[in-house]
Amino acid sequence: MKVQGKIKPLKDKVFVSNMEFGMERTTSGLYIPSADGKTQGIMPRWGRVWAIGDEQTDVSIGDWVCVEHGRWTRTIEYKNEDGSITEVRMVDSDAIMMVSDEKPNDVYRSIA
Repeated sequence: MKVQGKIKPLKDKVFVSNMEFGMERTTSGLYIPSADGKTQGIMPRWGRVWAIGDEQTDVSIGDWVCVEHGRWTRTIEYKNEDGSITEVRMVDSDAIMMVSDEKPNDVYRSIA
């Protein structure tokens, strides 16, 4: 789905961007193939808070949140004013397990 114009989450909803899937690489340099869609791919994901509803008090825009596996929507492609595209997903507020002000760097993912 592609969206143009302004979008805003309602109530306590949380929209995230930068949620990455695909091949993993540990900080020591080991590559772990993508297991998304397989049993071993069931794991929480980190995403950066892109927008929040007016009633959301647990997280702020720019925070990194760790969300239980599968507790996010499909991707919405949001067209920014400069023409670039941001991939946005809504996450279940009750499924946010932890929050960080910096991107966790013990494992990072790259799209394979």
